[in-house]
Amino acid sequence: MRPASKIEAIPGVGPITASAMVATVGNATEFKGSRQLAAWPGLVPKQHASGGKQLLLGISKRGDTYLRTLLIHGARAVIRISEKKAEPGSWLCKLITRRNKNIAAVALANKNARVIWAFSPKKRHFTPITLWQ
Repeated sequence: MRPASKIEAIPGVGPITASAMVATVGNATEFKGSRQLAAWPGLVPKQHASGGKQLLLGISKRGDTYLRTLLIHGARAVIRISEKKAEPGSWLCKLITRRNKNIAAVALANKNARVIWAFSPKKRHFTPITLWQ
């Protein structure tokens, strides 16, 4: 079994994204947690703190641009499909109603990166339930 085949089962992650993730990240054991893996391609908000107040800006756009682009495009594809097929109470539908679709795409890409970390070093397989309950 290819190392990328487990990752391909995640909605929004196709063969190109999975192979790019395996080629650049490997088995993700060098990352302490899923947030570090999501921060590596720049999918987390930029932070600015002064005087005890914290301001979260847009995504940091640091790290691997190609991997970030692939994850965001895959998330956009999932959003486009979910507009027709997803349950109204799902996490993704609630997020799209609250926020812009581009913000929802980055949030879903961040979530996909975290799921990839959870399934990369371990010998578990992803079983899709519905579109991100």
